[in-house]
Amino acid sequence: MLYEAQLRGIDVADVLAAEVVPSDPFARRLATGVWARTEELDARIEVLLRDGWSLDRLAVLDRWVLRLGLYELDTGEAPPAVVMSEAVELAATYGATDESPRFVNGLLAAAARS
Repeated sequence: MLYEAQLRGIDVADVLAAEVVPSDPFARRLATGVWARTEELDARIEVLLRDGWSLDRLAVLDRWVLRLGLYELDTGEAPPAVVMSEAVELAATYGATDESPRFVNGLLAAAARS
């Protein structure tokens, strides 16, 4: 949903409104929450990145996985280990490279420690 909204240049609420089959309420809540806090989440990702890396260098789907993971860590609805495991699984499935899961895990682990 988040990726589609970005690609189409529309609000995630518009993506949700156009769904033929409504998505899971939990997924909808995550999507709207992440969308609303994208700038804040991006600023936090920038702080976590090593020298020589910037948000713009990250693949689009890797960014969305990181934003989602940070958002879920913030909500505290699931234990950090569960959030990181799910984010790593998403990165393994949809990430830009074979290194995406390890990269996502490292950044979210650093975020969870801070």
